Amino acid sequence: MSECTDPDQNEKPREACGVFGIWGPGQDVARLTYYGLYALQHRGQESAGIAVGDGRSISVHKAMGLVSEVFNQERLSSFKGHVATGHVRYSTTGTSTVINAQPLVFHCGEGMLALAHNGNLTNASALRRSLYAAGSVFQSTTDSEVVVNLLARHAGQGWPGAMAACMRELEGAYSLVVMTASQLVAVRDPFGFHPLVLGRRGDAWVVASESCALDTVGATFVRDVAPGEILVIDENGVSSQQGVPDGHRAHCIFEYIYFARGDSTMDGFNVSLVRREMGRQLAREYPVAADLVIPVPDSGLAAARGFAEQSGLPYEEGLMKNRYIGRTFIQPDQGTRDLGVRLKLNPIREVLAGRRVILVDDSLVRGTTSGKLVSMLRDCGATEVHLCLSSPPVKRSCFYGIDTSNEDELIASKKEVEEIRRFIGADGLHYLSMEGLMRVFGSRQSFCHACFSGEYPVAVSPGENAGKFSLECGC
Repeated sequence: MSECTDPDQNEKPREACGVFGIWGPGQDVARLTYYGLYALQHRGQESAGIAVGDGRSISVHKAMGLVSEVFNQERLSSFKGHVATGHVRYSTTGTSTVINAQPLVFHCGEGMLALAHNGNLTNASALRRSLYAAGSVFQSTTDSEVVVNLLARHAGQGWPGAMAACMRELEGAYSLVVMTASQLVAVRDPFGFHPLVLGRRGDAWVVASESCALDTVGATFVRDVAPGEILVIDENGVSSQQGVPDGHRAHCIFEYIYFARGDSTMDGFNVSLVRREMGRQLAREYPVAADLVIPVPDSGLAAARGFAEQSGLPYEEGLMKNRYIGRTFIQPDQGTRDLGVRLKLNPIREVLAGRRVILVDDSLVRGTTSGKLVSMLRDCGATEVHLCLSSPPVKRSCFYGIDTSNEDELIASKKEVEEIRRFIGADGLHYLSMEGLMRVFGSRQSFCHACFSGEYPVAVSPGENAGKFSLECGC
């Protein structure tokens, strides 16, 4: 499977993965996991996998590609069991190969184990060296396999006890779904960096990265998995214990700005409504004189609508998205590079000609695609183009499972706002302030905003950041 050659693939931070798990005797758990992963496809498009347990053993299938490419009717029908876990992955660095696809499945003294991981361990290299010295063997280059080896090391305590012991050694971000042949375990790191939710479908229990996956499989949202919590799901129902103390909450702010689906609710906030309020707050901070507001689809849709509502300006579709482009297409040569953007977005001349335009998007990373969009709008007759962004400037790299590019690739880490405005050719460039962003939620203390502020909730251990990660983020 070819890797994505989208010319603006680095213009947005990218989420690392989505996880899903279900315990449901008498239900088609493989097919339900397939549908759940479909709902989480936006969180990772490089590989997909499903593991199913029947009480005695675990069967797994995973491959490079989208969920629909990896699984078919025959493959899903071959799975037999009552417990399953699934994973969609985007690798944040290093090679994208099937050996790193998840769920990871291993044999250990206590039986078979499958693991799906969303996040990034900030002490993975140090743990890996320690495990190597103790005789552990690794098959992949992911930090997720570090978790598997730690679990195997503590397996004599029973899986909940092993997980609690493991959590005491882990640093960084991890939302985990761990499966034995008969049991499901869900874990969230003590900071709650990435989302993990619990739902119910009749007698079945479901865990997933986002509530939209619960909706897709007909499960009812029960609650968020709490930071530091271990949930064990088996024939006795759901039991909970605190694996490590609940830490200083640091939910990734970019989940709300860009990554999560708009129909998801995380830690009490509906994503679409949050994005709409971000747009309203942006309009309060920058009352730009213009004729209309248009979004960059799909990332700017909700914020643009909120901006238009607050400003009283008309909201219109000025850019049409081609929704039939797959993951891969032939990348244009240097002479026709701009055609790559037009393959995805095309301006509507009749909407734009002779008008002052506010173009709303969620973020700006390198600035190259934004510059092309501004140029396209001018070519269609827009007399002014003001780019308004529903997030502060992205200045720092993320070490917790989000690919925000290396810091030297982030335009806001090197240029001031006026310099960026000139670089992209806009008449105005306006970022939502940090204060305005936090006002949407009511508290700055509940979120990780290190990519904007440089305030990292968990320090990166020495030697972990060689460029960005020294190990490949397993999710």
